[in-house]
Amino acid sequence: MPDPIQINDKLSIPYGELDFRASRSGGPGGQHVNTSATKVELLWDVKGSPSLSRKQRRRLLKRLENRIDTDGVLHLTEGNSRSQHTNKQVVTDRFRELVKEALRRKKRRIPTKPTRASKERRLRNKKKRAEKKKRRKPPEIPRD
Repeated sequence: MPDPIQINDKLSIPYGELDFRASRSGGPGGQHVNTSATKVELLWDVKGSPSLSRKQRRRLLKRLENRIDTDGVLHLTEGNSRSQHTNKQVVTDRFRELVKEALRRKKRRIPTKPTRASKERRLRNKKKRAEKKKRRKPPEIPRD
């Protein structure tokens, strides 16, 4: 059995938790496409994974909700290569990066006040824009 997939320092996922399915790939390729199952689908039960802590599970379910079905299973597919082995490697690498990115804590933005120069720049641009729009109007004819 291959080594577990190392996501980060705190998480590694054993290959036993992943389910790989092969199917026929679409697109160009002639007879080869019609006879060989090179498209690979990776399935991983996020809800039932014993490798995840409660916090990790919650974060993954929230951040990857568009890729996870109602049963809590993550689906990833790859079918670009003519080789099933290559597609399996590519989908596994994508899986590693996807989970790693989903578990990464987002940096909290520290709100800052605009600088004096930026305020002056904004007001200068605002005046220029107003002047430009004013010049577009037809001239006012004084009434007697």
